[in-house]
Amino acid sequence: MYPLRRNRRLRQSATVRSLVKETILTPDDFLVPLFVVEGSGIKEEIASMPNYYRYSLDLLAKEVKELWNLGLKAVLLFVKVPDNLKDNKGTEAANPNGLMQRAIKTIKDAVPQMLVMTDVALDPYSIYGHDGIIENGQIVNDPTVNALCQMALSHAQAGADFIAPSDMMDGRILALRETLEDNNFENVGIMAYSAKYASAFYGPFRDALDSAPVDQNDIPKDKKTYQMDYHNRLEALRETRMDIEEGADIVMVKPGLCYLDIVREVKNMSEVPVAVYQVSGEYAMLKAAAANGWLDHDAVMMEQLVSIKRAGADIIASYFAKEAVKLL
Repeated sequence: MYPLRRNRRLRQSATVRSLVKETILTPDDFLVPLFVVEGSGIKEEIASMPNYYRYSLDLLAKEVKELWNLGLKAVLLFVKVPDNLKDNKGTEAANPNGLMQRAIKTIKDAVPQMLVMTDVALDPYSIYGHDGIIENGQIVNDPTVNALCQMALSHAQAGADFIAPSDMMDGRILALRETLEDNNFENVGIMAYSAKYASAFYGPFRDALDSAPVDQNDIPKDKKTYQMDYHNRLEALRETRMDIEEGADIVMVKPGLCYLDIVREVKNMSEVPVAVYQVSGEYAMLKAAAANGWLDHDAVMMEQLVSIKRAGADIIASYFAKEAVKLL
């Protein structure tokens, strides 16, 4: 007696496999992180992120046009702030003529249709490298939220389409939503970093922005008092549910590959789109392995990206976006 169903019939050729493919990756799935610096004519490679760069505003405009021509329609902005503009309160973050605000305008001038999302957190602006204001050796929640609201408002005024709070302070989504509404920016969206874990995979990103926590006796050496403990699952669902209730339009899980179980659970319970951030450490590991000939770069890159989407991601923030769409 032969089996009535032979599953290999649906795998026997590339044409059949393509026809029955369950998960399809397209350029529309990607959100492209971009790093911006002061100056002109600058395109400097990040040492721990091979083939990824910081851009001055003039070359940022050129890069955004190239992304658009490749079919990439959304970017997520981060800025590397000069040390002389950093303080404990992140004062420069709300400067209407700050680097972030000028970067938003630069992109909108270059490609008006490009969707611009902006990082909202104080760590690039902090002398301590933390996402919040420090008082008596502690990261204080409510004063930080107040500063984030002013920062986000300045982004909206500069032309941002979405703000992306990555700080993990309690109650900040509601406060940000109310600030935007009260200032007639009801159409500016919020992509909340809802389940952002205190991960060891962020190192190259902190190199890119010079935003690692400082090593001082009276300052927390890590971000574990506000980012999530990676041992926890239910906490991610609780955080996400609260952000949705407070007005988040998109929720995010960060990092990606080690947290695909969380992505699936968040997707199953979420009423809004789910984003996943494939972070700098994930990028750097593959680049290093491929450089040593240990892995097939493109094959592993695509397998990782498809796995993130298969787990439930509607949006993938990835440093591989540009390379991936060229293969697609």
